[in-house]
Amino acid sequence: MSERVIAYIDGFNLYFGLKEKGWKRFYWLDLALLAANLLKPWQQLVDVRYFTARISGPADKQKRQNVFLEANEALGKCKMHFGKYQEDLYQCRKCGASYMVPHEKMTDVNIAVNLLEDAFLDTFDTALLVSADSDLTPPVTRVKTLFPRKHVVVVFPPARSSKELAHVADACFPIGRRNLERSMLPSEVVKPDGVVLRAPATWV
Repeated sequence: MSERVIAYIDGFNLYFGLKEKGWKRFYWLDLALLAANLLKPWQQLVDVRYFTARISGPADKQKRQNVFLEANEALGKCKMHFGKYQEDLYQCRKCGASYMVPHEKMTDVNIAVNLLEDAFLDTFDTALLVSADSDLTPPVTRVKTLFPRKHVVVVFPPARSSKELAHVADACFPIGRRNLERSMLPSEVVKPDGVVLRAPATWV
């Protein structure tokens, strides 16, 4: 019998890891294919959950994000879970100037809720957690305590790691360049309504 796997992908953790490595060409990822490429031969991917928030920045950045999300949704293999952006007031310690800085909210909470819910509903044998956010240590620990037969494997995005997550997970490993190269979306993705989505020419 194959081992059921659900992948939980922390979108911003993955994005900023790729950005820090300078691997912008890998932004155009097929999320479900990436998850599938991380599996062992005896495992079966039953669901892919992607956690993110729609950015509130410049229109061109919003457009690139929307095209990426729509392309993955069009393939019908990835479920999107959205948090939100919240602007917080910051004050410069040197000059005293005040300014608003947007911060992504709810991703870690959404991952925790879905991870625990899926464990209670017995929809996976192994959870594949693509993140290095140490805030996810408590829900992983809770799943392991309540469901000792279930496994949680942590996959660290490029340029990311967490000793806390590594300590509580059953296993952990980094995403390598080879897996990213094998997990790219085609240059054009056709939506069910016939609209053609194209990979952005440039990523900023």
